[in-house]
Amino acid sequence: MASSSSLLEPPFHFTNNFSPTPKPHLLHTNFSPTQKSHTLTLTVCNAAINPPPPPPPEQPLPEKVPAVLPEVALEAASATRDRRKIVRVAWEKLVRWSRSLRLKANTDVLERTNKVVVLGGGSFGTAMASHVAGRKAQMEVNMLVRDPQICQSINEKHFNGKYFPDHKLPDNVIATTDAKTAFMGADYCLHAVPVQFSSSFLEGVADYVEPGLPFISLSKGLELNTLRMMSQIIPQTLKNSRQPFVALSGPSFALELMNKLPTAMVVASKDKKLANAVQQLLASRNLRISTTSDVTGVEIAGALKNVLAIAAGIVEGLDLGNNSMAALVAQGCSEIRWLSTKMGAKSTTISGLSGTGDIMLTCFVSLSRNRTVGVRLGSGETLDDILCSMNQVAEGVSTAGAVIALAQKYNVKMPVLTAVARIIDNELTPQKAVYELMNLPQVEEV
Repeated sequence: MASSSSLLEPPFHFTNNFSPTPKPHLLHTNFSPTQKSHTLTLTVCNAAINPPPPPPPEQPLPEKVPAVLPEVALEAASATRDRRKIVRVAWEKLVRWSRSLRLKANTDVLERTNKVVVLGGGSFGTAMASHVAGRKAQMEVNMLVRDPQICQSINEKHFNGKYFPDHKLPDNVIATTDAKTAFMGADYCLHAVPVQFSSSFLEGVADYVEPGLPFISLSKGLELNTLRMMSQIIPQTLKNSRQPFVALSGPSFALELMNKLPTAMVVASKDKKLANAVQQLLASRNLRISTTSDVTGVEIAGALKNVLAIAAGIVEGLDLGNNSMAALVAQGCSEIRWLSTKMGAKSTTISGLSGTGDIMLTCFVSLSRNRTVGVRLGSGETLDDILCSMNQVAEGVSTAGAVIALAQKYNVKMPVLTAVARIIDNELTPQKAVYELMNLPQVEEV
């Protein structure tokens, strides 16, 4: 008898003196006339042992086979071609429209601008100084900074060693600590000083500011004691109610501006001509600038989103999951809309770049300073330890209290942002705040 292992290897040979008659379709018999024992050798085919599977039974056709199937297929193909054509035509129209706008756009603003002064040597001020300087090599971009070391680093090495040690600045960026030198002959001023320090800073340079010098505010927040926005702080501090003012806002991190990544921002001004001029000055291949007249909406959204970002960071630090994150940010967006529209802003501004766009960036991306504060608060660190370890200002910390005072002034309920203010004032723990927010009475959304 052959071993079991040999039975697995075709062809199979075995010899018996007696064998039953094999089935013709499985076995083939070989008789050898020379063998005395009349040994019967049976060769078993591999196909006999491992026959191929039987063919699948024919599937019955559906009871009702559409008689117009080819016609339907042709119609579907035609519809696909039509859809693609519609999309292609729509895109070509957008491209032509964009080209026509670029051709019509005036470039005289950039051509006649010879000097821009940037107030502040922080990360965003440096990024905008670099961007503007790159628009025109013959333009002088003068940064007014307080730190002599930063001033020296920019002038001698063309680097802001504190904030961007790996990014070389254009050669036409010059730093100074002298206000008179910085403002002399300036065509535009980019204000990048934190809101809480803006009044004292502007008081010190007011004597050198020309009354017609346009201020482009990059600062976001509310002054803690007065609840003023930058559109109020700048003209009042400079004692010139007609000081030209523009607010620049939108989802933008300084690092990505320095890396020349695509960015979109909004210029807000009551003066449409001024807004268009600033648009021409700043817009480039990697920076898209839109314009609006809703200064209040842009400033309020820019201030409140920093407070909401702290709340989002707390949710992350407590590891509460995506459901709670989405619910909290949605509620915060509603609160920002409620307050801003009560103050006269347009709801469309809150749903645009300077509103929802900036909120999403600040709440969900780890580069956000305010979100980082929230994450560390949720992880159990104290606010004092967090602030002492940071080399940049998180505007939401100082703005939170002002936001609640403003909400009371306009009689708007803002539970999420109020909770952040109480956490910052050390009157509520993050865990307790979450519990209280989850147990608020249900109300109809407006």
